[in-house]
Amino acid sequence: AARVSNKVGLESDPQNFLLMHAMGPNVAGVIGSAIAAGVMLKYVLAM
Repeated sequence: AARVSNKVGLESDPQNFLLMHAMGPNVAGVIGSAIAAGVMLKYVLAM
């Protein structure tokens, strides 16, 4: 999704560099998923 938004942005304005801005939400999602997995693993192992 980040590459697609960068490509669309470059089509409208070749000076745009949106890739790093678009990757921010992707990285945040990965961090959130890792935290959620850790919490779930903690509860499963506590049983």
